[in-house]
Amino acid sequence: MHAVMARRRGFAVTHLEREAEGRGASVRNFGLVWVSGRRAGPELALALRARELWESVAAGAPGTGFRPAGSLTIATSEAELAVLREAAGLPDAKQREFELLSPREVRAVNPGLRGDFLGGLYCRADAVVEPRLALPALRASLAGPGYEWRPGLEAVEVAANGVRDQLGTWHRGDLVVLCTGADFTGLAGPHLAASRALARDAGGTGLRRVRLQMLQTAPLPGTLTTSVADGDSLRYYPAFEVPSRDALPAQAPVAAANRAQLLLVQRLDGSLTIGDTHEYDEPFGFDVTEDAYEHLLARAYALLGTALAPVRRRWAGVYSEVTGTTAIYHRSAVAPGVVLVTGPGGRGMTCSPAIAEETFL
Repeated sequence: MHAVMARRRGFAVTHLEREAEGRGASVRNFGLVWVSGRRAGPELALALRARELWESVAAGAPGTGFRPAGSLTIATSEAELAVLREAAGLPDAKQREFELLSPREVRAVNPGLRGDFLGGLYCRADAVVEPRLALPALRASLAGPGYEWRPGLEAVEVAANGVRDQLGTWHRGDLVVLCTGADFTGLAGPHLAASRALARDAGGTGLRRVRLQMLQTAPLPGTLTTSVADGDSLRYYPAFEVPSRDALPAQAPVAAANRAQLLLVQRLDGSLTIGDTHEYDEPFGFDVTEDAYEHLLARAYALLGTALAPVRRRWAGVYSEVTGTTAIYHRSAVAPGVVLVTGPGGRGMTCSPAIAEETFL
């Protein structure tokens, strides 16, 4: 997205990528442009601006699979319904395009939801893109004079207005933007350590890494017209920090152990992306745990009310996030003409175009 926003401003762009193709959090996600859960204030404003930018960018890059599908957050208990009702009455509910729906109204919006529930919060502002397709589609939209894509090159040294790749070539420009993701070592390591930007513990303020587990099924017969979240998502998104949230009962033990919430998105090919979990304590495991998947699949089945297609893919991912309630992401100067941008956390896919736009303001 920094490349996209730089080209919009008339800059020539040399785009280095350490891998042959993106392999990190930018592809290991739901593809959600998720306005509904964002914290009131600057974070919501950034997400709303990003939503506008996603739509305009996707108009020139239709391969991203952008679609203004909206979302439904489903309540299966009176306590969850109370949180949704209170959120729907907040002053910023109109900005999020919230509407509290009855079970009948939920099924009218998304007939694929045939399970038992008490209602749902409809967010028309939410949207979806295809994470496995978005990056190549964006690059294709940039192809031509002024944009050079250089995969397999990693920045290993920084100087004023330049970086050197592992083959010894220096790349220089008016501005160098380092988007290092969840890599807190390598080129970013000395700068982050010296600036004390890393959280010293899971509860500290600063940058930390988060690991998640997700899965994808085979194509599901029929269509889900919106993305879907369950009541456990109310515990993780700051938009739902309302007084009634304190009355939510404890999560199921497996959900609490894995800090799980159900998010469910149907891909263009009909398959379902289902997740996710949250792990904060490093070192992270190298394997995935089946109990978390079983819990998420059971939650999906309960809301859909129908058998799921077989699981075809399982994966783990790691992303970086800033902790605390003030910063939305991390940007800092590494050298003259060189900035580091990382740490958007679970809002990265949502806010990426607006974060990139702010780099050039």
